[in-house]
Amino acid sequence: MRWSLSAQPDLERLGALPFAHRGLHGGGVVENSRAAFEAAIAAGHGIELDVQASRDGEAMVLHDYKLDRLTGETGDVAARSAAQLGAIRLSGTDETIPALREILQRIAGRVPLLIEVKAPDRSVTRLCMAVYRSLEGYRGPVGIMSFNPEVPRWFAAHAPRVLRGLVVTENGKRGLRGRLERAFALWRSKAQFLAYDIRDLPSRFAKARRKRGMFVFTWTVRSDHDHDRAGRYADQIIFEVPAA
Repeated sequence: MRWSLSAQPDLERLGALPFAHRGLHGGGVVENSRAAFEAAIAAGHGIELDVQASRDGEAMVLHDYKLDRLTGETGDVAARSAAQLGAIRLSGTDETIPALREILQRIAGRVPLLIEVKAPDRSVTRLCMAVYRSLEGYRGPVGIMSFNPEVPRWFAAHAPRVLRGLVVTENGKRGLRGRLERAFALWRSKAQFLAYDIRDLPSRFAKARRKRGMFVFTWTVRSDHDHDRAGRYADQIIFEVPAA
C-alpha cells in the first residue's frame, strides 16, 4: 500500500522549504509572534505554528495551555475569550497574542505553513472547526497536524482537501505497546504525513511508512547532528536556530 498518492503534489509543495519552529524566534523575537513569522518569511523559510481554542472557540496562536511562560498573565488560555487573549502582551514585546485568522492574512501564502492543533482530549470539533473557518479562502501550501489523532481524523471527514498529519514521539512509548499505539494512532488519524521527533530517528515505524510513500517531516532540528540525521531519515525539517 502507498500513501496519499493523490495528495503527493500538494505534499511536495508543502515540504518545499524548511519550517521555522514557531517562527524564526530568538534574540528578543518571541515564538509564535508576528515578528517571528515575518522573520521566517524574510529568511525564505516555511512556518510552523501552534493553535488552541479560546473560551469562545476562536483559534489563537500560542503553544502553551497556560499563559504563565510567555505573558505577564497566569492561568489557562482556554479560560479567556479571544478578545481577552488578543489584548494580552507577549513578554518583552509590544505584541499581543494573535488569532490564526490574522496570521493567515499576514502570511498570505508566501511560504508553506504547518499548523499544529493543540487539542488535549477527544473533544476536537470546536477547535478544528475554528481552524477550518480561518482557512476558508486561504491560498498557499498549508497542512494541519496534531499529536491527537482525532484532529486529522476530523479534517479527513469534514475538510478532506486540507492536508493532515500526525505528530509522533516515541519518548516513553518504546517496545511492543508503543509500536501498537503508534500504528493505531496512524490508522485512526487518517493522516497523510508524519511529523516525527528527531530524537527517535532512525525509526522503524517512520522508515516503513516513508518507504510506502508517506512524507516524514521531523522536529525539532537544532544541531548539525540533527541536520545530518534528518537528511537521511526525513523529507523536510522543522528547525530552531540554536541559542548563541
